[in-house]
Amino acid sequence: MTQNRKNAIDISGEEFRKIGYQLIDDIAVFIDSIPVRPVTPGTSTKELQKLLGDVKLPDGGEPPTALLSRATGLLFNHSLLNGHPKFQGYITSSAAPLGALADLLVSAVNPNVGAQILSPIATAIEKQTVKWLTEFIGVSSSWAGLFVSGGNMANFTAFLAARTVKAAKAIREQGISNEQMKMTVYCATNTHAWVEKAAILFGLGTNAIRWIETDPDHKMNNAVLEQTITNDLQNGHRPLMVIGNAGDVSTGAVDDLKAIATICKKFDLWFHIDGAYGIAAAVIPALKKMFDGIEDADSIAIDPHKWLYSPLEAGCTLVKNPDHLLETFSHQPKYYNFGGTEEYRAHNYYEYGFQNSRGFKALKVWLVLQQVGRNGYIKMIGEDIQLAEFLFFLAGKHQELEVVTQHLSITTLRYIPPDKRPASHGDEAYLDKLNEALVNELQQQGELFVSNAIVNNKYCLRSCIVNFRTGREDIVEMIEIIVKSGRKIHAEMKLQALKMTNRGV
Repeated sequence: MTQNRKNAIDISGEEFRKIGYQLIDDIAVFIDSIPVRPVTPGTSTKELQKLLGDVKLPDGGEPPTALLSRATGLLFNHSLLNGHPKFQGYITSSAAPLGALADLLVSAVNPNVGAQILSPIATAIEKQTVKWLTEFIGVSSSWAGLFVSGGNMANFTAFLAARTVKAAKAIREQGISNEQMKMTVYCATNTHAWVEKAAILFGLGTNAIRWIETDPDHKMNNAVLEQTITNDLQNGHRPLMVIGNAGDVSTGAVDDLKAIATICKKFDLWFHIDGAYGIAAAVIPALKKMFDGIEDADSIAIDPHKWLYSPLEAGCTLVKNPDHLLETFSHQPKYYNFGGTEEYRAHNYYEYGFQNSRGFKALKVWLVLQQVGRNGYIKMIGEDIQLAEFLFFLAGKHQELEVVTQHLSITTLRYIPPDKRPASHGDEAYLDKLNEALVNELQQQGELFVSNAIVNNKYCLRSCIVNFRTGREDIVEMIEIIVKSGRKIHAEMKLQALKMTNRGV
């Protein structure tokens, strides 16, 4: 028997157990304390750098117990807590505690879910989780897909599949530089900025994007969409795909997906749905009609780390025809030995997306789907929507607040001081500046965290509730915090304006 190799990185089972127990104890206390902590500490970049110290990489090692203890303190005390009940900013949900334990388990086993032989059970679990997600949102379980890091990558994956299927057939060999007809892509003006990234990175250019105006309900104007496609065909372009929103990130609006599907069939275009945020609400029976048309899509993006309460990272691309992903991404160098047997072709996820080496993102989603179940999600997602509606109701009653939109679990509103009511045309610039300052203040002071949206050319506060810890009392307190901070900033801005007037500026 050979002796164990001595090295600086290994930890004995006994020591690992001791450190791990302490970490779990610390995390348990932290989770229970989240509601009473500040949403964010507001620590400046300079202060953070001072905490870390301006030191060089050490030549010698340090004990893992001390290192992990220090890291625990840094993260607990200097992080934005998206698990806080008053975090209603960007669309990152409170993370399920079971999901955190799943990530620990994954890291210990460390499977590479790029090839099936490297991750036999992880591959099987990812396949099952993808199937459950198709059932969850209500498309056929014959759909397939894969886990990715988040919304950008989920949409990118579908975008490239659409380009492969709908562009000239020789695109893999000849590239898009030999494409004679200019390819075009169609989406509403409120679509997430990933579309611009995709057009730039994948060779179409931003001029290929047709930004379709929205109607008063913030849905894509499908009459304008159809006319724009017709015009492009007459002008020698090659329309590729239409992107529908299932919950746009600014207002939560869901496009008329059924009508878009009909247009895509008429012109033989790829129909992609960006449902990274909102498609999870399709699980609610009462909202089924809102999501009519998803079964007619060619691809859908969904982010479990948004409204399925998974820890980051967890995005997913779903496709009606899995062969389209293989056509786009599959590549088998001679030095790969991942093909499987003659009787059974291996399911290698590196052939379905960008990554060769892939972490096991699906386990946390797989576990929490089973912990919560369909009915549990219907309840939690429904409650998030009800809380957003409650915010819209309370803000609408307050004389210093103006409600702007409410869709799914997103509400947008503005603070308007009493001396600016009713707001005249000349006040709009001031109100935009005031509400921008208010968002910045709220994001730093630690009581409440909201983001912003430009809606109907107004700078708005945007609340997005994807948070199983948020309750009605948080919404009531939220109104008080916004009004209190709005009054303070308005007074400061008036004083500043008075000083400038007195100086003759």
